[in-house]
Amino acid sequence: MEPRFNITYIILGGYVELQRYRYMYFLIMLTAYLLIICFNTSIVCLIIVHKNLHEPMYAFIAALLFNSILFSTNIYPKLFIDFLSERQIISYQACLFQIFAFYSLSGSEFLLLAAMSYDRYVSICKPLQYPTIMTKTAVSVLVVLAWLIPACQVSVSVILSSNRTLCTYTLKGIFCNNAIHNLYCVNSVTLSVYGVVVLLNVGIFPVLFIIFTYTRIMAIVFQSCGEVRRKAAHTCLPHLLVLLNYSVLITYDVVIVKLESDVPKSARLLMTLQIIIYNPLCNPLIYGLKMEAISKHLKRLFCQTKWN
Repeated sequence: MEPRFNITYIILGGYVELQRYRYMYFLIMLTAYLLIICFNTSIVCLIIVHKNLHEPMYAFIAALLFNSILFSTNIYPKLFIDFLSERQIISYQACLFQIFAFYSLSGSEFLLLAAMSYDRYVSICKPLQYPTIMTKTAVSVLVVLAWLIPACQVSVSVILSSNRTLCTYTLKGIFCNNAIHNLYCVNSVTLSVYGVVVLLNVGIFPVLFIIFTYTRIMAIVFQSCGEVRRKAAHTCLPHLLVLLNYSVLITYDVVIVKLESDVPKSARLLMTLQIIIYNPLCNPLIYGLKMEAISKHLKRLFCQTKWN
């Protein structure tokens, strides 16, 4: 799309039969967004309010769920506008910001899961040292770094891309992601290499660290009594489920750019919707149902609401 008033607009061309299903899309996504906000906010507030949940593990869970709220808010409001608009466009500057938020928050999710795996490792494998290692200061530093490191690394790529020349203006997606690199006139080898470095730092290395820590946990747990095994499985399983879900979806986002022309438009839209719905919606359900302490408070909350 031609620049207008010194603003370059990009067409979001990933929608399927939007003219026919715009109101259905709007209602489904609005419902999903309201549920995401409601579920995640409820558990975050429970963790803040109840003192028995003021522990490192629950602090990381609260940070992870708050991250899901930010992740969804970066995407959903623009979707609502596009569903009800005649043209699905976004300014180039807004597109770059959406890319920055999408990938920095995605990286934060992996780093927060890595911090949670370290917390479980210390708790189970070094229980006597746990209070001195996982202090409030240590937890705060880990949470801040989990948001700061991806933001700094992704921002470099976004800033370097801001002055690149676009040759085409139609993005095969419903929001801005790595597919924007297919719109540039010239591929940048430097940015491609830097992108791989960022992927390693905020994606691959945290996942390998998580696998290593849980392998160590399992090795020690299998040598312990049945009660220790039950407790370890009860606290570690939700983290592993969240990691598996998110890894699969983010892998799709990375791979889809390379296979863009080979993926049907409807299949691409379906997978993209799963990325922005599945994990933010399932995270609070997994932690709310699997974490016993959170589950108890949720039951009390619903019982009080019912009786009132």
